[in-house]
Amino acid sequence: MTGAATSIGWYDANAEDFVERTFGPGMAVERARFLAHVPRGGAVLDAGCGSGRDALAFKEAGYAASAFDGSARLAEIAAANSGLPVRHLTFAEMDWDAAFDGVWACATLLHLAPADLPGALANIRRTLKPGGAFYCSFKEGPAQRFANGRHFTDMTLQSLRALLIDAGFELLDLWDGDDGRPDHAGERWVSAVSRRPMADAPPLA
Repeated sequence: MTGAATSIGWYDANAEDFVERTFGPGMAVERARFLAHVPRGGAVLDAGCGSGRDALAFKEAGYAASAFDGSARLAEIAAANSGLPVRHLTFAEMDWDAAFDGVWACATLLHLAPADLPGALANIRRTLKPGGAFYCSFKEGPAQRFANGRHFTDMTLQSLRALLIDAGFELLDLWDGDDGRPDHAGERWVSAVSRRPMADAPPLA
């Protein structure tokens, strides 16, 4: 079983507890750093939306929000929480083409094995309109690990920068910070906002 499949199984089995711990206030600062690069009212995709917290925040802020999650149970709960249709699919199954001004992948790509990240990032890049913004976050660390029933691919600032540049994104913002949750003391995150290059736009006829 792949890292992603193992993690999806954990979320299916623990969805209610996970939502209880994650739906509510949080990530406002990170969303603001991302939305600074998204047109007001633009189309935003919450990729791996979990509880639906951020999809709901985008919707309430006036953005045209869409969402998906790899866990069928989380997709159901997120739809109820956000009032949005939430698709059940994985990063490998993304089928949009230049549809979004922004893609938000908060603490979701970290469950993919390193070998699966380039394909997922290629799908995200295709999903974005040229110039569209992309946010992602990973737990800070040097390697892969298995913890609390899930697979994690950790990143450093340097490895995240290299990953995004190798995938053809233009880096806009890169930072690290502490996990603010009391039960996660000592954990740190690395985050980035990048964009699909405008050069990806088709030539004018």
